This record gives sequence, structure tokens and C-alpha cells, in this order.
Amino acid sequence: MDFDALKRLAEEGLPFHKYLGIRVEELREGYARLRIPFRAELVGDSRRPALHGGVISTLADVCGGFAIWTNCRLDDRIATIDIGVDYLRPAAAKDLYAEATVRLLGNRVGNAHVLLWSEGAPDQHVAVGRAVYNIRRGK
Repeated sequence: MDFDALKRLAEEGLPFHKYLGIRVEELREGYARLRIPFRAELVGDSRRPALHGGVISTLADVCGGFAIWTNCRLDDRIATIDIGVDYLRPAAAKDLYAEATVRLLGNRVGNAHVLLWSEGAPDQHVAVGRAVYNIRRGK
């Protein structure tokens, strides 16, 4: 896998990722760590303030998918089959981080586990996710 090309795809090649400002912190086989930089528009509850749950679940999904993709080829297609996110505590109005590890990888399906936290508190998880992805092999 060309991890530099995969990083460029994650950050610049997919419009929604670019809109959110998703940044790749680390990619290696079976692992991805990503970050969404804080912006006020991502806050869901301004009384706390806390990030919107949709931002959290999006980062969980993207991070899990890219962890799977690290074991594939760049021309393969990865699509979410199922995802579950458990919200543990509010995500502070700071950068949001996620790290995903591949738990199972088959020829057509992959499973990833994802941990999410706010900047400065890597041991206080704001959510955990489990996701299953379809792998459609390129030519």
C-alpha cells in the first residue's frame, strides 16, 4: 500500500472529508489515526459546548474504513455495511481524534474497532465504535 497516496485520498480526494478538514495523523497496516480540527460549526450543543454526535460518528466511520483500506489496494473500494457508536461523554470543543484497528479482515469484509477522544485527553474516550466494511476489489 502506498500510504502517502492513501493519506492524500483521505485528506484531499473525498469532498466530505475535505469539507470537515479531516487530517491523517498516522497510517500503517491495520491501523489509522485521524483528526478533525475544531471549528465552531461542529458544535452541536453550544451550552456546553460539545461537538455534535454526527461529527463523532463520522470520524469513527472514516477512521475505521481507512484502517481497513491500509490492508487493501488503493483501487479497492471500501463501503460501510454496519456501524455502532457508543457515546461515553461529551466531546469538548477541541480537535477530535480517532484511532482504529482492524479486528478481522477477509477477502470481501473487514471489521474495525475505533476509539475517539478530545485533544489533550487521549485516555478519556468520548466514544467507541465498531464497524463492518465491504471490500470491493479493484481490477
